[in-house]
Amino acid sequence: MGFVLDRNYVRMDSLIREISMGPFGSNIKVDNFIESGVPVLNGKNVSDIKLIENSFNYVSEEKAISLKKANAKRGDIVITHRGTLGQICYIPENSLFDNYVISQSQFRVSLKKDLINAQFFVYYFHTDEGQQRLLANKSYVGVPALAQATSNFKLIDFPLISLAKQNKIANILSTLDAKIELNNKINTELEAMAKTLYDYWFVQFDFPNAKGEPYKSSGGKMVYNEELKREIPEGWEVRILEDIESNIITGKTPPKKEASYFNGNIPFITIGDIRGNMHIVTTEETLTNDGAEYQKTKYLNKGAICVSCIASPGLVAFATELSQTNQQINSIECEKEENKFYLYFALIDFFIGSKAKTGNTFPNMNKGDFSAIEFIYPNENILIEFKKLVKPIFDNVLNNLEQNQTLKAQRDFLLPMLMNGQVSVK
Repeated sequence: MGFVLDRNYVRMDSLIREISMGPFGSNIKVDNFIESGVPVLNGKNVSDIKLIENSFNYVSEEKAISLKKANAKRGDIVITHRGTLGQICYIPENSLFDNYVISQSQFRVSLKKDLINAQFFVYYFHTDEGQQRLLANKSYVGVPALAQATSNFKLIDFPLISLAKQNKIANILSTLDAKIELNNKINTELEAMAKTLYDYWFVQFDFPNAKGEPYKSSGGKMVYNEELKREIPEGWEVRILEDIESNIITGKTPPKKEASYFNGNIPFITIGDIRGNMHIVTTEETLTNDGAEYQKTKYLNKGAICVSCIASPGLVAFATELSQTNQQINSIECEKEENKFYLYFALIDFFIGSKAKTGNTFPNMNKGDFSAIEFIYPNENILIEFKKLVKPIFDNVLNNLEQNQTLKAQRDFLLPMLMNGQVSVK
């Protein structure tokens, strides 16, 4: 049985049980962050419809308690009021944690569950109409912000329909989101499988010998390397990155004042596009042909390895089409395909190892320092055999990411039509 929505607008404050701003900046400092505890949300966590839980900073439980109403629970809504405006997500009932601390750039909303489905609520605010209402009081003086964020949010008119209809719409849309989430979990497992194989072959040196046995464990010959002050397999050597692959490109940003350079069809990769991704299938920014031609020596081909080297060093991902990057990223165009699968993990390990040794991250790694990174370099046959095993894994991850883009497009296409009754629900 289908239905058409009866758009009965009610004022938001009639749907809200509790609303509160995040803590003052002085209440959460870098010194408060610890290895584990109560997660503190950032903009990346709230950039989709459901809370994204792939990276957090943490504070102690005592610190979280002291922040009182800045604590968000399952079922709560989190909204960005300063910075990247328009972000709104819900915390699902199966979230990894039962408590979160929102940032100073966010506020949280607890809804009256007998009136409103939290998923339906958030889906509405991801429609064009919902975004317009959410951003009606935006200000771009200085840092983009919502003026009197919580007060004005309570005054928004919201199209209330029966809870039964809300649930049906939320179920349809969340089915697509569930498939996206499943693909992401599969990708996490696939990358972990490839990393385990990399560690087995290139860290433990138990790649298959001529008999198919693990090299080092089966007594394969190891030789002492003076540069590394350790033993490595016979026939392996130490090489710097530019001796492995010489085509290294440091990105650049066209002048922002030239509006004609941006919002085109050429992906422009920044650090946020790399974070959490093996493959970069979408970018927040794009360049026009004029923008890309302004720095025409900065083009990257499909398959180039992009590595963040400023601000958040050590994030690594592959470009999936003709692209450019900003100046925070050094990229490698691999002449030999087998090198890129090895270097993907070797670069990640290098930066993790550097953090472990120094206790912090590199604030800046220029092209010269990047090109001079040293790696234990295997013989070519080992790299080719490794490629044969992991390339299908890398390809499957890319296929899942591309499928997720299609699913998101379907969801976003259906979303406004379900909300305004153009599509009936049975």
